[in-house]
Amino acid sequence: MAKAAKKTKLTSLSEIYAYFRQNQTPITFLSPTPYNILGLGRWINKFEYINFFDSFDGSHPKIVVPREHGPHEFKSIEDVNNYLLRHKEVRARLKERGPGLLMLVMFDEETEFLAGELGLKIALPPAKLRKHIDSKIITTQLGNEAGIQSAPNTLGRAKTYEELCALADTASLGRDLVVQTPYGDSGRTTFFIKSEADWYTHEEDLVKEDLKVMRRINHLPGTVEAVATRHGTLVGPMQTDITGFPEVTPYQGGWCGNDVFTGGMEKERKAVTEMAQKLGNQLYKAGYKGAFCMDFLIDTDTREVYLGEINPRISGASPLTNLITSTYGGCPIYMFHLLEFMDVEWELDLAKVQDRWSEFDNWSQLILKYPVDRVEMITKAPSSGIYRMDENGVIKLVRKSIDWFVVSDEDEAFYLRVYTAGDYRYHGADLGILVSRGRFQTDDRQLTDRAKAWVKAINGEFESIAVTGSSAPAPPPMHAANKMF
Repeated sequence: MAKAAKKTKLTSLSEIYAYFRQNQTPITFLSPTPYNILGLGRWINKFEYINFFDSFDGSHPKIVVPREHGPHEFKSIEDVNNYLLRHKEVRARLKERGPGLLMLVMFDEETEFLAGELGLKIALPPAKLRKHIDSKIITTQLGNEAGIQSAPNTLGRAKTYEELCALADTASLGRDLVVQTPYGDSGRTTFFIKSEADWYTHEEDLVKEDLKVMRRINHLPGTVEAVATRHGTLVGPMQTDITGFPEVTPYQGGWCGNDVFTGGMEKERKAVTEMAQKLGNQLYKAGYKGAFCMDFLIDTDTREVYLGEINPRISGASPLTNLITSTYGGCPIYMFHLLEFMDVEWELDLAKVQDRWSEFDNWSQLILKYPVDRVEMITKAPSSGIYRMDENGVIKLVRKSIDWFVVSDEDEAFYLRVYTAGDYRYHGADLGILVSRGRFQTDDRQLTDRAKAWVKAINGEFESIAVTGSSAPAPPPMHAANKMF
């Protein structure tokens, strides 16, 4: 009797789980830290992280950190990743593992060349396409094509304040304006202009750029992670942004964390999910597939939901997205990202998968930057793991966990260390990440007392000595260099 033909299409979650448990294709996440998709490796055979920072002191079974590190001045995450791909220990490890998939947060054409040399396929759309979509101008145009509304705006150029006003008048935007240039990080290329004096303050940054000119609105900013696939777009939980708190970041308006909570805003949640689905489907038509992050604005006066930006990559919203879809829905969203780049056919009802992620607990994360304008050498740093806080605000390491999935209650938090003893901390440096149950931000966008207590306690675990004069290293010249994940 002839054998039945082997089934080649995955048509259920059980089959997808089995596929990844039995996976024989090496999959590597290469980045300064494992932060963005920490914990994904528990679902996937042949999965490994390669990092620059040793956040777990060699105790994580799936993390490789090259031993030889000299002094380096990195200007971007791309610089770090390209350094790793040129490192002899990393190259030896990747060659030992064999041809496979490479996942990254940020990369450029040099990264693509180095990966190709090693026989690796980058499991993300090409850098050229990502750069194109990353433009705030292109974001707006893609949104328009998908039938998604942005905050009232117009696009164009202006060489003088008078030209800016004339441009704003074409869309009846008034004189209290928010002006963005195409590319920027954490609000560094967003300018608030309501007078000629404001224009002259930022004129040099604006006159040579395409501009997105918006009416300034009272808003709640947020983000959502999604995955554009051949069968539609899956959307993770809605997250509100935590921005600009001086306890956590020195950058006014700078992103420093996220809240994921379940209570309230049902209408807005539905609108955000539908918006992300439309946008993901439009991106897929434009040749983009896989993970992307969509920023949105909720007008607090009208409750209208507007498209903000597209981050065409794995992002800072990825950790909470992966945690919630894995823990509560039993299916990490990044499985579907990887399926788009693997040699396998699959098809199932995405609406049913989406429904699995509709109920979850509250979670928050804080990105702890060094807010002081001085350079110090760290002599002692807190270890990665789960800490518990007592009623006096004193914390103690209770479990050396390798991820945040087992934080038990709001008195516990997982700390992922970035900088350690022997490293230098400087103005804006990312020292580590804190993840906990519950909320770190109130409904009216204030940092909670619990969040402040955790920040103070973690910072109190550091010891350092001041470094001055010729012995002080120059901090990275760009804000982007301060983002190590």
